[in-house]
Amino acid sequence: MKNSTMNTLIGSALAAAAGIFVYKAYQEKTTVRVEEDHDMRNSSAIDERESVYAIEDSSEQGLSQLDSAYREEWQANAFPQTQKELRELEEDK
Repeated sequence: MKNSTMNTLIGSALAAAAGIFVYKAYQEKTTVRVEEDHDMRNSSAIDERESVYAIEDSSEQGLSQLDSAYREEWQANAFPQTQKELRELEEDK
């Protein structure tokens, strides 16, 4: 075979392979699946369930899972953690 014929065949094969690659990439792009957002701040279910640490830690009893997640921040800022503490603070004012 001549050099020009060989170059044409190789070029055609590369172009076909590139076309197939682009087609497959486009197919995968359109079938991207997105998982549902599990943001704790927007979930009412997590605010209703009791803390998973309530069995081990008595200070976690009565807290929801959302409150348990924020408990460390509350402690750092000296925020009252129970309704009783909140009432006591309001009475002191």
